[in-house]
Amino acid sequence: MVFNPYLPIDEYIPDGEPHVFGDRVYIFGSHDAEGGYTYCMRDYVTYSAPVTDLTDWRYEGVIYRSNQDPDYPNRKYMYAPDVVCGNDGRYYLYYGMGGDYGYGGYDGPISVAVADKPAGPYEYLGFVRNADGTPMQKYICFDPAVINDDGVIRLYYGTRYGYEEEDDFMTNGRLDDEVKMFNRSREEILSYMDSGESINGPAMLVLADDMLTVKEEAKLIIPYRVKGTGFEEHPFFEGASIRKINSTYYFIYSSWLNHELCYATSDKPDRDFTFGGTIVSNGDIGLDGRKAKDRLNMTGTTHGSIENINGKWYVFFHRLTHKSDYSRQACAEEIFIEQDGSIHQVEITSCGLNGGPLPAQGSYPSVICCNLTNHHMPHGSNCIFDDAFPNVTHLGEDRFIGEIEDDTLIGYKYFSFVNNKKLIVIAREETKDNKVVLDVPLRKDERYDQKGFERAEAGPGDAPDADFGEGIVGVLDVYLSPVGESVGQISVKKSADPMEWIRCEGDVDIPDGVHPLFFVYHGTKKIQIKDIEFE
Repeated sequence: MVFNPYLPIDEYIPDGEPHVFGDRVYIFGSHDAEGGYTYCMRDYVTYSAPVTDLTDWRYEGVIYRSNQDPDYPNRKYMYAPDVVCGNDGRYYLYYGMGGDYGYGGYDGPISVAVADKPAGPYEYLGFVRNADGTPMQKYICFDPAVINDDGVIRLYYGTRYGYEEEDDFMTNGRLDDEVKMFNRSREEILSYMDSGESINGPAMLVLADDMLTVKEEAKLIIPYRVKGTGFEEHPFFEGASIRKINSTYYFIYSSWLNHELCYATSDKPDRDFTFGGTIVSNGDIGLDGRKAKDRLNMTGTTHGSIENINGKWYVFFHRLTHKSDYSRQACAEEIFIEQDGSIHQVEITSCGLNGGPLPAQGSYPSVICCNLTNHHMPHGSNCIFDDAFPNVTHLGEDRFIGEIEDDTLIGYKYFSFVNNKKLIVIAREETKDNKVVLDVPLRKDERYDQKGFERAEAGPGDAPDADFGEGIVGVLDVYLSPVGESVGQISVKKSADPMEWIRCEGDVDIPDGVHPLFFVYHGTKKIQIKDIEFE
């Protein structure tokens, strides 16, 4: 079996670029620290799996260290990488570096490392450069993606802020914001505008066979101005990725909405891309018309791509944990490319790469939930919160869902039930002694969605006075649909020791078959859940 997140539950590899090399699929991505205070605090590692068995992921070890880059420690952290096999049969890793919260990430070069095998170890090779040897700095060198297009090495990259489409851009201070963010002069930024384009946007260039030198100069693949175009509601923000399916180029990217991976297609690699749609949202926003206010998780950055593995297509993305954008975990879902080339948005699930539902047998970590909401979850984006809301977190060696308050919904999709009559949760009351308080700086940037925390009625964790019985903290009602009737109930017991996990069980009436599983908590005290078990 395999579930989401598909790597070990104490592993944090966001920005995943999956690639099949030989008979294995490799995942290349950034590397967050568990409970870290900023992006990408750890060195690059990779995992791989046989293309015939996506349940069998193998840790390949550290493949490249940030201190191998000559710019270290001026920039300490390596951001979203990509890997390509060159025409010489060697493997080339492209990446950028930055500092805390991304500062400095927009003004460095695109660096390159090389290895003889996909899993390395990689050695620093150089940076993407112009023919005269100077660093290539056209547009914003961020989030590189690369493809070997029948012997042509194409490099995609960039970021986009929509400031320049504001009518008062020249007077509202946004030009100064770009000067500061990009570490470019006003004159340089304005020179792009004078030429009818922008320093912002996704760009593509062609590299020479040395994998470093620009052979064909960079150009924007999508016009900067998106108002009135198919990109208006889902403009490119970051996370460029590129795939070629038959003769069509698929440009996958993280939109300005920040919680979704979108795609655009063209029959040319460098122009005429048209918006295709959303592939996945880490809050299921947009799926079946779901609005942002009804997000099913805390949302924030996502970044990833698609890959064909043993004849099936999958999308790889990441979810958020620890009430922050800085502890992101790798997830994946099967997708379907229709005959007309379109991709419909897929729901996020707990079974992910499993190829089918998870058997309702034995024990599962609670943190494989695909939906976790108190119905007013926030959108982050370069944030870390101390506000109260349910979240995946850890304390010591325990990984669990914390801050579960009254009316919290915890969802799992999907399980295959056969003669299941009892459910068990390993839980405990949340107290000041076991509540997770990360010793990190709190941060909310300008894109933080305050509306996510607005409540119409009670305050955090409040519930009507209720008598659940002696020694009972609250109850978990069990559902097979968020709007259906309860099929059982589990009482969550008190414990004299706040660190002790308590086995809590309840009878359920679940028909045989494949169903989602939802818990809805009711109680006057918050709880934590570590595992769920089936009997």
